[in-house]
Amino acid sequence: MEKIRMTEDQKMLLNLLGSHSDIPLKELLPQVKYKWISTLRRKINDFKEQRILRGPFYEINYSKICKNPLHLFVSILEFTRKYETVISYLELIEPLKVIYPVLSPHKEVLLTLFLSSHTEEMNNLLQLLRDSAIITDYTTHVYTSKRMTENPDFFGEVNPSLDNLQDPSDMPDMSLQQHDTEWNECDIRLLPYLEAGYKEGKLIEIIRKEKKQNRTWTYEQVKYSHKKMVKNKLIEKKYMVFPYPYHQCVDFVVFFSLENGDTEAMQRILYNFGRGGRLYRDYVVCEDWGSIGFVCHPLFLTGLMNKLDKIDEIREKKVYQIRSVPPKKYILVRAAHLTYFDVETQRLEYPYHLYRERIREKLDSKV
Repeated sequence: MEKIRMTEDQKMLLNLLGSHSDIPLKELLPQVKYKWISTLRRKINDFKEQRILRGPFYEINYSKICKNPLHLFVSILEFTRKYETVISYLELIEPLKVIYPVLSPHKEVLLTLFLSSHTEEMNNLLQLLRDSAIITDYTTHVYTSKRMTENPDFFGEVNPSLDNLQDPSDMPDMSLQQHDTEWNECDIRLLPYLEAGYKEGKLIEIIRKEKKQNRTWTYEQVKYSHKKMVKNKLIEKKYMVFPYPYHQCVDFVVFFSLENGDTEAMQRILYNFGRGGRLYRDYVVCEDWGSIGFVCHPLFLTGLMNKLDKIDEIREKKVYQIRSVPPKKYILVRAAHLTYFDVETQRLEYPYHLYRERIREKLDSKV
């Protein structure tokens, strides 16, 4: 496996991109040792080709989109059928966002992420798939805090200690925010493009794509929508930075619960877990559980369960490692499905009855 050696300047550039994703290149240039913006662009493109850098894209604060509750809904699915069969049923549920195959020695497992306007209805759909033997079991977790992300510190430890999990810290605000801005059709149409990083978020490219679908927005309309969403913190520009080329990393998620169910202690552990290391991480509270996703050097994963066993506060834990096989065709990542947003009521509610009908029709046809 070819190792990519980084200079101190390259590490500094990646640190700056990871921590100040919205900084214009002309303002970034004086902080690094490159003389020309063209050199800076070439370095950034090199990082993308090496699969160290993704983006820019915009992260959506889903709790601010609509008046009714809207949550990210994680499900871990177990099954014995073919991947293609299970995925074909999941794709009937429009707000599906992510599918990843999970490494498991004894069964087939998928980790999935949905955007949900009704938790009970989502559970009912999964129960229907289980009752119909499409899946054999499932576990669910609902995001109940803001999802936080931290890109690697390229001067940090590859295998950071877990001895500081309960250290006092100035923690960020993880509370879910509420709908406080009226969003129009242009705003909502723009969101999936920005979330997906379409053409690096260039507004003129989005306008051209929309025009092909017979929707015409002026540049001023789209520019105003973009500015409005940034100002009201509906979107935040991000780069996703990996500590090494992605194929040299492990990608996994840890779920854990605490003995005392202390929310403040949960958030403190999430904040401190691997903080400042040379690893990518994102973390969120899921009701009584905490969830942390990592992309890191394999050394950090080695022995992690033993380290977790020694932490008295943790009652239960689960680790799901993303599989490098089967092929990429079993991995799905797509932008939020916002077609059902009602501009008049400022509500977004998915037609779960329609998804049930589609699943039952597919079951009846035995496809």
